Amino acid sequence: MDDAVDKIMALFTSIKTNPFLTNGVEWMATPGVWQLLLCFTGASFLMISRLSAIEKNGFEGTLIGTLVMPYFSGFPNLCFAWLLIQSHGSGQLVLENCLVNNITNLTLVLAVPAIFWGINLNKGADKSPIDTRINHLSLLLSILALIFFSLAIYFVSKDGRITALDGMLLVGIFLFWQLFHLFDVLKNNTRKNRRIKKRIIIDLIIIGFCAWGVFSSINGLIAWINTSGTGFFASSNLGFLSGILMVIPNGFLAIYYAAANRSEIAYSSQIGDCHICIPLCIGIFAIFAPITVPAQFFTPLFILIAAAVGHFVFTIITGRLPRFAGIALAILYGFFMYKEIL
Repeated sequence: MDDAVDKIMALFTSIKTNPFLTNGVEWMATPGVWQLLLCFTGASFLMISRLSAIEKNGFEGTLIGTLVMPYFSGFPNLCFAWLLIQSHGSGQLVLENCLVNNITNLTLVLAVPAIFWGINLNKGADKSPIDTRINHLSLLLSILALIFFSLAIYFVSKDGRITALDGMLLVGIFLFWQLFHLFDVLKNNTRKNRRIKKRIIIDLIIIGFCAWGVFSSINGLIAWINTSGTGFFASSNLGFLSGILMVIPNGFLAIYYAAANRSEIAYSSQIGDCHICIPLCIGIFAIFAPITVPAQFFTPLFILIAAAVGHFVFTIITGRLPRFAGIALAILYGFFMYKEIL
């Protein structure tokens, strides 16, 4: 009997002191990097999943990509900028985050669906010729706005600093752009005798919970990189790593809508997300803390402008992004990664 009791007590002791189980309990009690990544990805995808519901409740076509989508996919970038403001972080990390995010959107993210499915604005699911033409013109205007915003960043940073006054200017032109689209929504809904349905409030509540999850996970990931990151995941690469991470949901979004034959949303969503980073994120950070612009900032900025000009040319001439253009964009992204990493 005593031997049995001793064996049972030994079993409990071994379970209590087992390193695997102990670490497992600690892993559940304290969020680790994989938990944070899972939380970020899950919350981001849930936010984006509400796009289809919002489209049915008063928004449509490229308006999803130019007015609604940026606040879904670009929210992590806003969180990143705000957390760096609170922690008195470097503005150069915000610049790097925004450039990596935007260049990835305009090259790799759009190149993949162009190569495999094709991005053709001249055809789509249940679209009349008039709607197709309107979406085409709206996309052209969004690309022009992206080029304008990028040039604005170039001109305000030529002296090596982006001041608080520059930041107010950048945020101001972004807000004017958004107001323009808001009135466009109201005008279209009035013409078609449609209203923005009240059910959108439910989606906004869900988005609020998702926003909290995204904000908390980004805060945790920044803390992990600053305290435990080594090698390629060191804090010196925080801007680059965060830019790559925050573009992942955009990639799945572009692939989904391209495969669903909704090219106008696949295209405009990436352009709209770029508007959040440049000029909004950079402008907000500069208002609170002037940014010293590094010399290497301008090369990726010119890559971004060149990619935007290429998209404008293909869109206005052919109304689509051909497969060979997608391959060229993928190569351009490879060149950008080579310059960034090496």
